[in-house]
Amino acid sequence: MDIPVLLLPLGVSFLIAVLLGPLAIPLLRRLKFGQQVRSDGPQTHLKKAGTPTMGGIIILLAAAVSFLRYAEYTAPFWVLLTAMLGFGLVGFLDDSIKIAMKRSLGLTARQKLLGQLLVGAVICVILYLAGHDTRLAVPGTDISFDLYLFYYPFVILMFMAVGNAVNFTDGVDGLLSGTSAIAFAAFAIVALRAAEPEAAVFSAAMIGAVLGFLVYNAHPAKVFMGDAGSLGIGGGLAAVAILTKTELLFIVIGGIFVIEMLSVVLQVASFKLRGKRIFRMSPIHHHFELGGWSEWKVVTMFWAAGFLFAAAGLMLNGAV
Repeated sequence: MDIPVLLLPLGVSFLIAVLLGPLAIPLLRRLKFGQQVRSDGPQTHLKKAGTPTMGGIIILLAAAVSFLRYAEYTAPFWVLLTAMLGFGLVGFLDDSIKIAMKRSLGLTARQKLLGQLLVGAVICVILYLAGHDTRLAVPGTDISFDLYLFYYPFVILMFMAVGNAVNFTDGVDGLLSGTSAIAFAAFAIVALRAAEPEAAVFSAAMIGAVLGFLVYNAHPAKVFMGDAGSLGIGGGLAAVAILTKTELLFIVIGGIFVIEMLSVVLQVASFKLRGKRIFRMSPIHHHFELGGWSEWKVVTMFWAAGFLFAAAGLMLNGAV
């Protein structure tokens, strides 16, 4: 399998997402699935209140249909599908509660983490039964070490960390759609080198789906993906990294997501320990917004940084 072969699942998922947009967006609006905006966030976001959310179902449907069509139904296939749809379901429940209760917060943090833990546990069972390699490789070196059974708790923690890191990145029109497309493109190349065809096809399908969604999510957004989309994307990214045995390389390729999560962790820790905030607001993309950057400037700068992180990851992987 090579890159041209991946253009078909990418193109199909892109086309499905683009065609679903005009059908799903009016339906979400009629159902009053409008975004609830935090009053303590950037004031420019207040005008976004009521914009249809839960548009992540467009991404999940487009990617799933394309993946089902072009992938072989092997163990990696079920890992990838379970990760995307399982995490997407947790996000869907979170979005549903936000909409029903008309508030900006849905599931509690504990409920959300429990749902992610359960999905991660199911995936660990699939990996164990498939005899998945339990070694971790250090990027850019020949060093690896075997975690044995401790690998599976690591996998669960990785799913939860990546899922939430990607979720934190969603918050500005087009930001997550673009950065995730870049990350999936890098992992598609990694998957080809690792001879993991299902991971490569899945990555291509996700690229097409998020780019198709970006047609409607670019500033000014006509629809938001919600947690259904962001958690589904996060679960998919984690699954691809695990299947290609580049778990630690995600820290580089997904550098934008790592920085977004660290900004939240540091902000909370600083406020609890010192009573002071490090950033104007976290996640860090809001810090730049409150500093006067336009949404488009934030998005393009983060896309550029995401591209650099992806390139650095491919260099470490030996792909370029």
